[in-house]
Amino acid sequence: MQEYKMPIRPQDSNKGNFGKVINFSGSKNYIGAAFLSSISVLKAGGGFVALASDKNIINSVSKLLPEAVYLSTLEGLKNLDKYTVCLIGCGLGLSSNSKNLFKKVIKNVKIPTVIDADGLNILSSIKNVSLPQNTIITPHPMEAARLLGTSIGDVLSDIEGSAKKLSSKYDCIVVLKTHRTVICERKNIFINQHGNSALAKAGSGDVLAGIISGLLAQGMNSFEAAKLGVYLHSRSGEIASEELTEYSVLASDILKYLPIAIREIINQNI
Repeated sequence: MQEYKMPIRPQDSNKGNFGKVINFSGSKNYIGAAFLSSISVLKAGGGFVALASDKNIINSVSKLLPEAVYLSTLEGLKNLDKYTVCLIGCGLGLSSNSKNLFKKVIKNVKIPTVIDADGLNILSSIKNVSLPQNTIITPHPMEAARLLGTSIGDVLSDIEGSAKKLSSKYDCIVVLKTHRTVICERKNIFINQHGNSALAKAGSGDVLAGIISGLLAQGMNSFEAAKLGVYLHSRSGEIASEELTEYSVLASDILKYLPIAIREIINQNI
């Protein structure tokens, strides 16, 4: 059985010790993605999250998540160097504004970055892009196919090979989300053995991206943060489905059961 360890939390600490995440997420039709990805950073132990988004999205999310800080996208772009981790793409949309924002962030960001959802769709349309060091991308098979310029059938027929190709092409850590999610850093492959159909629900990927970002913010290296984040996400889904069934688990329920999955790891390492 794989042994996992949570980041250490010294008692003489403050929020700055556990990292600051800037989250470029959300659009008119995907307000929930901005909320789920932001709250997941904090639930995974990140010390601080700032959502950089449009005014209407901020107005909605701030009512649900008073613990976050809220910025315009312009403010976020001007202050990238103040953060530990950048998360971009959850519900970002594919408007011209979203595409321009993504390109500006990727061009200027120098911190570890997690790219999810629409961020990946925009990335697939950019040629000769150079991603920041320690970037993590989190595609599902269709997004992986777009990034590789191939068919979804080709990806599904060789999940590990596709993950390796993506890692090599973009020089990054890849979380290729399937029934048994593959985490890849070049030729280094890890296959997660947990999870069930409860995770096949809208918003689940936003939660995963936030969890990984929160772990990364606490000082974990990208590959280990990706592995642990995938495990915690999938294990939380398993625990939630024991009570709610695999049919009725919502993405927000994954967060409700995340503390139990974290407690299991803590108890395992005592």
